[in-house]
Amino acid sequence: MASPYRAIFAAPGAGRFSAAGLVGRMPLSMMGIGIVTMISQLTGRYGLAGALAATLAMSAAGLGPLISRLVDRHGQRRVLRPAALTAVTAVTGLLVCAERSAPEWTLFVFAAGAGSVPSVGSMVRARWAELYRGSPRELHAAYSWESIVDELCFIFGPIIAIGLSTAWFPAAGPTLAALFLVTGVFWLTAQRATEPVPQPREHHTGGTALRSPALQVLVVTFVATGAIFGSVDVVTVAFAEERGNKTAASLVLAVYALGSCLAGLVFGLLRPRGSASGRWLVGVCAMAVSMIPLQLAGNLPILAVALFVAGLSVAPTMVTTMALVEAHVPRTNLTEGMTWVSTGLAVGVALGSSAAGWAVDAAGARTGFAVPVVSGVAAALVALVGHRRLRERPTDREGYGADDQHRYGRGDDEVPGTHLA
Repeated sequence: MASPYRAIFAAPGAGRFSAAGLVGRMPLSMMGIGIVTMISQLTGRYGLAGALAATLAMSAAGLGPLISRLVDRHGQRRVLRPAALTAVTAVTGLLVCAERSAPEWTLFVFAAGAGSVPSVGSMVRARWAELYRGSPRELHAAYSWESIVDELCFIFGPIIAIGLSTAWFPAAGPTLAALFLVTGVFWLTAQRATEPVPQPREHHTGGTALRSPALQVLVVTFVATGAIFGSVDVVTVAFAEERGNKTAASLVLAVYALGSCLAGLVFGLLRPRGSASGRWLVGVCAMAVSMIPLQLAGNLPILAVALFVAGLSVAPTMVTTMALVEAHVPRTNLTEGMTWVSTGLAVGVALGSSAAGWAVDAAGARTGFAVPVVSGVAAALVALVGHRRLRERPTDREGYGADDQHRYGRGDDEVPGTHLA
C-alpha cells in the first residue's frame, strides 16, 4: 500500500470501519442491476425492469437525506439499524412477489419500501471527516480510498448479481445484496469508538444542508451524472443479451468500474493544486465526452474498452465532489450533505435506467446508448452554468456557526483535501 493510504489506516479502527463500509455498500452496485436481471429473466420485459429499478432509486433518493439528517442528530447506530431492517423486509417482499407472479403494483410497493436503505458510503466518509478534520492530505487520501472502495463494489457487485441471477435462480443477486446490507450496517454500527458524536441540539439550525447553493449545483449535476450510470447499466445488459452472452454484461460493467478504480488509486497519490471547482468542472465534462465512443461499439470487447476509458474520469470527480461538500456544508449537516450527492445520483440512476429500458424495448440496445450521451451533455451544461457557486466562500452565506466560519474562512483553492502543500 502506498504511503498516503498506509498513513490513514494508522488510526485505530480505521481499517475496520472502512471494511464494514465495503460490505454495506455492495448493494449499491448489486440491487438495481440484480432487479433488472431478475425481472428480465422472469418476464423478458426491460421496461418493467427499468421502472422497478427507477422506483427503488427514487425512493432511496427521497428517504436517504431524511435518514442521514436523523443520523446527524441521533447517531449512526440508533438510525441505521432500523432503516436497514426495513429495507431488507421490503426487498424480501419484492422477491417473493416477483417469483410468484404477483400483480405488478405489489412489485412497485415493495420496491418503494426498499428505498429506506441507508447511504453507507456517506456514513463511512463522515467517520473519515471526523477522524482527519483539519488534515487536508489525509482527508484527500481517505476520500480517494473510499472512491476506490466504491469502484471495487462496482467491479465485483454486478458480476456477482448478474452471475448468480442468470446461473442459479433469478432472485439470487438481490437476495445476496440484502444479506450484504444487514451484515455491513450491523458491523459498522457496532464500532462505537469511531462513530461521529451527534452535535448538541442547539448547534442544529433546523434547516437542510441543501440550503447551500454549492451543494445545489453538485446535486443537480449528479442527477444527470447518475442518469449516465443507470442507463449504461441497463443498455449494457441488453447489448450483451442481443449478442447471445448476457452474463458477459457483468464483466463489461466491471471493466467500467476498474477504470475508475485505477484512476482513483492514482489520484489519491497526487497533490492536486489550483481551483477545486475547476478540476470538478473538467471531470464532469470528461465524463460527458467519454460517452460518445459508446455509439461506435459493435461488439462486447470494443464496448469494454470504451467503458474502461470512460471510467477514468469518474473517481477523481467523485473525490473532488466530496471534498467540496465537506468544504461547503456545516459540520452539523455533513452526513446529510454527502447523502444529498448520493441522492442526486440515485434520482439520475432512476431516470437513466427507466429511459434506457424504454429505449431498448422500443428500438434496441444501440439506440439505448443515446441515453448516456444526452445525460452527459446535460451534466456538462449544468456544471458550466453553476460551477461559479462552488467558488464562493461558505462564510458569505447564512447558516454557519463560529466553528464553521473558522474552518471555512478560505478561498476555493484551499478546499480541504484538494489543495495540498
